[in-house]
Amino acid sequence: MSTKLQHCPLPETDVPSTPPPPLSAAIYKSRIAATCERARSAGVDVLVVWGDREHSSNMSYLSGFDPRFEEALMVISTSGARAPRLLVGNECLGFAPDAEIGIAVELWQDLSLMGQPRERSRTLRDVLAGEGVVAGARIGCIGWKTYSPALLGTSGQAEQAIDMPAYVVDLLREMTTGGGTVVNSTGILMNVRDGLRLINEPEQIRLFEYAACVSSSGIMSLLQRVRPGVREDDLERELDSRGLTLSCHRMVGFGEKARRGLASASANTARQGDALTTAFGVAGALTCRAGAVASGPEEMPEAARDFYEKFFANYVEVVRAWYAAARVGATGGEVFAAAEEVRDQSLFDFALNPGHYLHLDEWVNSPFAKGNDVTLRSGMAIQVDIIPVSKGPFCYVNLEDGIVLADEELRDRLRRLDPALMQRVERRRAYMTAVLGYRLDESVLPLGNTSGWLAPYVTNLSLAVTNA
Repeated sequence: MSTKLQHCPLPETDVPSTPPPPLSAAIYKSRIAATCERARSAGVDVLVVWGDREHSSNMSYLSGFDPRFEEALMVISTSGARAPRLLVGNECLGFAPDAEIGIAVELWQDLSLMGQPRERSRTLRDVLAGEGVVAGARIGCIGWKTYSPALLGTSGQAEQAIDMPAYVVDLLREMTTGGGTVVNSTGILMNVRDGLRLINEPEQIRLFEYAACVSSSGIMSLLQRVRPGVREDDLERELDSRGLTLSCHRMVGFGEKARRGLASASANTARQGDALTTAFGVAGALTCRAGAVASGPEEMPEAARDFYEKFFANYVEVVRAWYAAARVGATGGEVFAAAEEVRDQSLFDFALNPGHYLHLDEWVNSPFAKGNDVTLRSGMAIQVDIIPVSKGPFCYVNLEDGIVLADEELRDRLRRLDPALMQRVERRRAYMTAVLGYRLDESVLPLGNTSGWLAPYVTNLSLAVTNA
């Protein structure tokens, strides 16, 4: 059946009254052990993990700790001969991870803000030497990205590109001279094929689902207040994080400002026919919607009216094709091809990959590219993130939500862990299939309450794009 606009009930956007419990110390211990095992297989003796406010996900994955105001450094002997050591500044000393994880916390005051006391710390050289950074050792640095030889222009040198402060990397290289080496080991956690952060424990999925309830509920609350004359910064108050860590700036934009999709809210006001974009991301989830400040085509600018209807109709066809192809066992290239096959190339291009891995940080890596043979596996959290770039008049449409892929075993584990979670997932699946007309493999678990739903005319939210 063809895609069409139809009056539909809005999706339910409840948020559990009590958030899930935090991850246990046992899970963090298991993660550290798996990371050390992977590092040892690559010949790495010591791992050095960097974290700061913008790049804290790898450190948080291993410890549950994300630095506030300051940076942090964790040093891990991969042999397990000593406890991991976390270096923190003055202000994070009291914000240490759960002691049961077994991480030794040490004050290293040069991580503190300028002008604060610095007389109580050992030198970084002494700290590193005590953790096994010695001549001849192989040190693996975990920052926030890996780099390609093509980008560097030097074949075979990609592992030497390390995104940590020079004072850390320079010292590591100096201390390991005499047969040692310092390499980028971020791929252990973030490699597109087998990074450890790609597969999530049921307990982590439970936290992601709660986060998606929060982000999707906030976006729906915001959309329900859109009307001509409303200010962006007035709408932003609807994006309530419930205390969860933000994974990106809250975004709200109308009209020409919507071209700057990443822009934060301002005093800009909505006008009839304006483009609208908004996104709300907390650790583990991001919900995005874009459309028009209108109740129907008659309220659109005449120059964009006909194009906009073709644009959003084909865009949702692409999203449907993506969902229909996604499943445990599919490859990233297969999902990409399914989406690309139905895209009307005269209407829009993809801004980025159509989808990517999702974690505490909104984008980990992406297998969704032409010909990519990476197999999608049970436990993967994925952002359905298809950003269209109009080839006609400026207008905007977008819907982003997170899913988890789960085989029968993982689904059973989630039911035992949290029956209410799986009831919410089944409700979302039923809404997507029966009301909106999506085809979903049984392994696709929608995390957010608004998954698959798009009302392109935002002042008439009951008018959604369906195929039912």
